[in-house]
Parts: sequence; structure tokens; C-alpha cells
Amino acid sequence: MQKSEAIISGHPKASTKQAIERAALSLFAERGYPAVSMREIAERVGIRQGGIYNHFGSKQALLVHLMEGHMRALLVALDASVPKGGDPRQRLAQFVRFHVLYHLAQPDDVFIAYMELRSLEPDGLARLKELRRAYEERLRRILEAGQRLGVFAITDVPVQAMGLIAMLTGVTTWYRDGGRLTREEVADIYAAMVMRSLDVEETEKS
Repeated sequence: MQKSEAIISGHPKASTKQAIERAALSLFAERGYPAVSMREIAERVGIRQGGIYNHFGSKQALLVHLMEGHMRALLVALDASVPKGGDPRQRLAQFVRFHVLYHLAQPDDVFIAYMELRSLEPDGLARLKELRRAYEERLRRILEAGQRLGVFAITDVPVQAMGLIAMLTGVTTWYRDGGRLTREEVADIYAAMVMRSLDVEETEKS
């Protein structure tokens, strides 16, 4: 029986879109967005190239969908993991651990979210920048609360927020499972480093 969009690796048609997403995510992470064609994505899924266009109008639309989906899921997970009120020191430690663990669990999504911003056309880039600002704003609110209470030594909240996010995301460039430290241990170390950088001690682990 010829492979078709109706059956992909034993899954019903409802999962075809997810199969395309997974294949595109893997290929973009392996080779970079510009080097991947829609034909190659279709071949990895096991469908005709035209089958992709039933779900995504273009390769650019597929890239935006993947990046936007990653950022929206990240925001939802963050809001479920870090409270909006309470001790800003505890909230900051929770934010750090969340960021490190979430990003280590989504290496391909994270790689594409940062490296392929350059591949986005203006409309898609504007949408992604808005979502990235929303994520950064969550951290800013924590830092501002700590600054108001005098528990964080911060001179410029926006710069501190951008610097912390860049540092935390950098963990994905060097950490590998099976090494000397577990993901949780690395997250704890990063939380301690961040707290020390603000001249405070951690109050409690999340």
C-alpha cells in the first residue's frame, strides 16, 4: 500500500500535522532552515510534498508556527510554575530552575527559537519578538518587586533581565545528559549563581 497523508507510521490523519511539525523541527535543527526544502520534510514524514500544503501554506509559515508554538507553550508552562506574587527571592529561584529545566528538555525548539530569528520575514519576526518580550516581562516583574523591597541589588532591571535570560539559555550549549551532573543539579547551581549575583541568598527551593 502506498504511503499517503491518511496514514503516517500507523497514525491516523489527525496526526499528520504533528508528524510534519516533528520532521521540520528535526531537520531545521540539524541543518538550518535555509538548507531544508519542503520536499525533504515530506520525504521524512512519508507523504507527497503537496500534502504539507494542506496544513502549512509555505516553509516560512511552518517555521513561524514552530517558533510561535514553542514560545506560547513556554509562557503557559512558566505561568503554571512560577507564582505571580510572594517573596521575589523565591520566585526568582523558581524562574531560574524552570528556565533551565524547560530549555534542557526542549533543545531543538530552543535552538530554532534563537538561531532562526534571522530567517523570519517581518510579520513573523514581529510576532515572535512580542512573545519574547512577554517572557522577559515575567522576569522583569520579579526583579522589580525585589528591587522595590530592597532585596535585590539591581541598577537597571531591563539589562539585568536580558543578561539573566542569555546566561540561563546558554546552558543548552554545553550540558549533556549522562555527565557528572543531573539537570536538576545544574538548575540548582544556576539558581545559586543568580542569587549571588544579586547579593542575596536563596530562601527556599521550589
